[in-house]
Amino acid sequence: MPKRPLLATAAALAAVSVLVLPATAASAPATGVAAVQEHLQELQAIAEANGGNRAAGQPGYRASLDYVKAQLDGAGFITTIQEFDALGGPTYNLLAETPGGDANSVVMFGAHLDSVSEGPGINDNGTGSAAILQAALDYAGSGATPTNKLRFAFWGAEEEGLVGSTHYVQTLPEAERSKIVAYLNFDMVGSPNAGYFTYDGDDSDGEGAGPGPEGSAQIEQLLNDSLGAAGVATEGTDFDGRSDYGPFIEVGIPAGGTFTGAEQSKTPEQAEKWGGQAGEAFDSCYHQACDTVENVDTQALDRNLQAIASAVETYAAQFPQP
Repeated sequence: MPKRPLLATAAALAAVSVLVLPATAASAPATGVAAVQEHLQELQAIAEANGGNRAAGQPGYRASLDYVKAQLDGAGFITTIQEFDALGGPTYNLLAETPGGDANSVVMFGAHLDSVSEGPGINDNGTGSAAILQAALDYAGSGATPTNKLRFAFWGAEEEGLVGSTHYVQTLPEAERSKIVAYLNFDMVGSPNAGYFTYDGDDSDGEGAGPGPEGSAQIEQLLNDSLGAAGVATEGTDFDGRSDYGPFIEVGIPAGGTFTGAEQSKTPEQAEKWGGQAGEAFDSCYHQACDTVENVDTQALDRNLQAIASAVETYAAQFPQP
């Protein structure tokens, strides 16, 4: 998220009674939040091997994209790399969609994959990227066939001003853009002093930014209900243009998503409701070298993953009409 303007020989053994141990089955691949944490470890290892970051235009970004793409290819998604210019050179978006589902009714889930140059970007935004990646893999593993087509987007150069998502929306032909019925954005979903925010689709918080496009309130309600089922109350947060929902709401696409807070301070009322430290930033390592795997609240990550997975399952079947 940008600021405002992870030996012995066989002969020797022949006369010896040998105890044969039963073969053990290969351990099953991780699912759920354990798998998300594994993805975060991979993203951090990529950053450590590439100058300490995964910033757009740097080797760590492309290595991150290749890692995510390999996971999705292995699960049967149709993947596309979209190249665009940023910082004077090429960088990339990664799009992955389900083979099945109505191509005239597309629900998108997105997160930016790049970090800032100052650090590995594990909360911002390894958490969002790893969470939607795992939600996609878990859905594919369920064997379900979606009614709507699901498209997962991993944006490049968000930290440079939403460059990747803006390029995607602006270059998408109008006929294709009109097929996108919803866009859900996940940017920082494991902040260490976590809050639980959903984008305020109906402007019910009265902060003055205005509601999202028609249909956004339904997304907000679904996410509120899912987080409520996971045991936490939410607060609305404005569509203030700081993340990749921006280009979508500008063209009238319903949007929503979750957010656990960045450099702003948690209030005493929020600490009473959610726990954590009042007067401290939701993420004190925001845009710093200390944004590592140690900078993630696993409970917040798990709760947000549950909400994302619920949204994937729900919108695979049907998008609620306003």
